[in-house]
Amino acid sequence: MPVSQTDPTSAPSEPAAGYRLGANRYGKAEVRLVRVDRDTERHTLTDLSVTSQLRGDFADTHTRGDNAHVIATDTQKNTIFAFARDGITSPEAFLLRLAAHFTDDFAWVDGGRWEAHAYGWDRLPSESGAPHDHAFARSGGETRTALVDVDGGRTTVLAGLRDLTVMKSTGSEFVGFPRDRYTTLPEETDRILATSVSARWRYADGVADLDGRGLDGGGLDWDSAYGAARSAMLTAFADTHSKALQETLYVMATAVLDAVPQIAEVRFSMPNKHHFLVDLAPFGLDNPGEVFYAADRPYGLIEAAVLRDGEADGHAVWDSVDGFC
Repeated sequence: MPVSQTDPTSAPSEPAAGYRLGANRYGKAEVRLVRVDRDTERHTLTDLSVTSQLRGDFADTHTRGDNAHVIATDTQKNTIFAFARDGITSPEAFLLRLAAHFTDDFAWVDGGRWEAHAYGWDRLPSESGAPHDHAFARSGGETRTALVDVDGGRTTVLAGLRDLTVMKSTGSEFVGFPRDRYTTLPEETDRILATSVSARWRYADGVADLDGRGLDGGGLDWDSAYGAARSAMLTAFADTHSKALQETLYVMATAVLDAVPQIAEVRFSMPNKHHFLVDLAPFGLDNPGEVFYAADRPYGLIEAAVLRDGEADGHAVWDSVDGFC
């Protein structure tokens, strides 16, 4: 008869013979956290969804039901809230603090994965027309992302964004592609180019340690680095005459690498949000590139990684990220 899982006096069971535990991690996912900084009358909001997952010596809880090493997921949630009390300077720095706590304070925790999604808020206008000190509206569109992974003594930081929708009404073409019996797409020398950008960039090894210090202890400003990367990719999208979304992606990635020297690699996932010219001839009307049908599916999906020379493909941190980026 199985031992009751609710019996606190039950002894750990013996592991089944002939099997072994593989890679594993566990934690608390999507802890919703809002911090209001009230140091002045002009308040500031930080809105995060934080996930904490630990790796280490957790074999006994899997194979024997022995929870002596299990830091409860509820404890991880409470730690996130408690650490927020001291302030959140940036998502990356906050995650590095959490990683340092769990790997330093629990000897059997040798690594983990900490991820945050940051949601933006815009200030509402006040009666005078100036931005209000303490009234906000949730920003639409993109979400900032950050991830810290600790594995074998190596700390890796990923930053990025998702759901950043951008469009160019001209300055894009698509010609010269091969044609066979199944090809119906006409060549376009002037088309709308639109996409929803998801991007992650990996900071070079050594840029961050578990105290959140930057390269060589110099204190990398994570917010400034994020802003520079975002600005560079958007400028590249706007200014590049695109011959293909693949080309635009590559130029955006190299612009990020140029803008932030501490970044080693950039990955993009960019769906082509197609806009097709509507035939208005049945209604006796012309359509000189003004009325389009915005198709939501199917869509082209362009994904690629761009690395600095000397950086090896296949950094292990990407194993902890769902999807291409």
